[in-house]
Amino acid sequence: MARKIHIFDTTLRDGEQSPGASMNTEEKLIVAQQLIRLGVDVIEAGFPISSPGDFRSVNEIGRIAGDDCVVCGLTRAIDKDIDVAAEALKSAKRPRIHTGLGVSPSHMRDKLHMTEDQVVERATHCVQYAKRYVEDVEFYAEDAGRAEEAFLIRVIQAAVDAGATVVNIPDTTGYNLPEAWGRRIKALSDNVRGIENVTISVHTHNDLGMATALALAGVANDATQIECTINGLGERAGNTALEEVVMAIKMHGDALDAYTDINTRELTRASRLVTRITGMNVQANKAIVGANAFAHSSGIHQDGVLKRRDTYEIIDPADVGAAGSEIILSARSGHAALRHRLEQLGYSFEDAAFEDVYTRFLEVADQKKEVYDEDLESIVQERERDVDAVYTLNALQVSCGDPLIPTATATITDELGVRHVVAATGTGPVDAAYKAIDQVVAIHGDLQEFAVKAVTRGIDALGEVVVRVAAEDGRVYTGRGSDTDIIVSSAKAYVNAINRMINTARANRA
Repeated sequence: MARKIHIFDTTLRDGEQSPGASMNTEEKLIVAQQLIRLGVDVIEAGFPISSPGDFRSVNEIGRIAGDDCVVCGLTRAIDKDIDVAAEALKSAKRPRIHTGLGVSPSHMRDKLHMTEDQVVERATHCVQYAKRYVEDVEFYAEDAGRAEEAFLIRVIQAAVDAGATVVNIPDTTGYNLPEAWGRRIKALSDNVRGIENVTISVHTHNDLGMATALALAGVANDATQIECTINGLGERAGNTALEEVVMAIKMHGDALDAYTDINTRELTRASRLVTRITGMNVQANKAIVGANAFAHSSGIHQDGVLKRRDTYEIIDPADVGAAGSEIILSARSGHAALRHRLEQLGYSFEDAAFEDVYTRFLEVADQKKEVYDEDLESIVQERERDVDAVYTLNALQVSCGDPLIPTATATITDELGVRHVVAATGTGPVDAAYKAIDQVVAIHGDLQEFAVKAVTRGIDALGEVVVRVAAEDGRVYTGRGSDTDIIVSSAKAYVNAINRMINTARANRA
């Protein structure tokens, strides 16, 4: 039968130590409620002696957790710390005191100024002292990743003999390679008497980008608890990301002989909640919960995903509470992705017509990072408007500014295929462009209304211009144009209105 891997969440303690990620008690309670919905086994709610706020947070979270999970308070290997943690945890139905000290040569020599014998004595004492208050005591051997292996075995043996129910083996500085880390955990499993009755916990950091790999190496070598945080928050480069280890175990449960009780459909919700409260944004390419985790931009990938999702996705987005796979339209997108999105928007084209739309799509995509649905709507509508074009704007170049005189040079093709290159000056760039166009077109209009808006979000958004132009007979015609360049959009809109005027006049004569 597969081993249950306990998920020890320290977002509210170690995660909060990430610069800029501090939370008040009310915010911690909101996050704790989400952690309970996730189904974590242990919530490390804070470091009670560090501040009145942390004391209150531990106490309040203990109150709301009930039987749902263990609530843990961190201490140093100091009696007073343990006294305060015990007091804060009185409200918890399932309390745990987490106590310990450094065990690496540098910690003992430079920080603690203690000998190995003194560290072993203090480890024994702090566990026994905490056992006076609670049955569930976790001992942490800080910087175990750089400790001498023989001494690490000795100090963990002392903690187990003193009554620790959990031994936490932290790679505090994220120093180790996964294979070496796995051997270190296995050495403890093989050499500490009675450890089979104790939970081996791994607490790994991401300084070398390997926190998840280190945690999984621990699980592969007899660890049955992982200490982690939502979004990988934590000191320096952060802790093991809860969402990553949970999904890795879910995907490779047979190979690891392991499972968790986490409700994975709450992962995305938890990630966004922590992001909103802490203000610490998740990078777009973050595994599992990043904005691009289920997004596809390459045409080759898009074609494969559209044919069968698991061609490029090993996780169903629904399994982590994400909205679904996303096809990102960009200059790298192919025909299959564009046709798929257009069909979703209700547009269907024959091959020749589709090629026209695809060509215009690539023009827009070369100017923008991403092409949105609104851009596609504009492209399609623009094509429909230009079906009966008498005049086509091929190019427009404008120079303007203070103290320059606004000047526009336009290249326009008429219905006979004749190309006209004209230039004009005006009071502004749009006025200059319109005066240049007037030199070519057969019918002139009086501009009555001019409106511009961004079609989509972002500084590179398509700008759509709508103009209303009055003909000599008083009838008003609407013209529309869109481009990432507002002046080009304005010229397209004006030419569109002129074309409408000419087509209407011809229809009336017929």
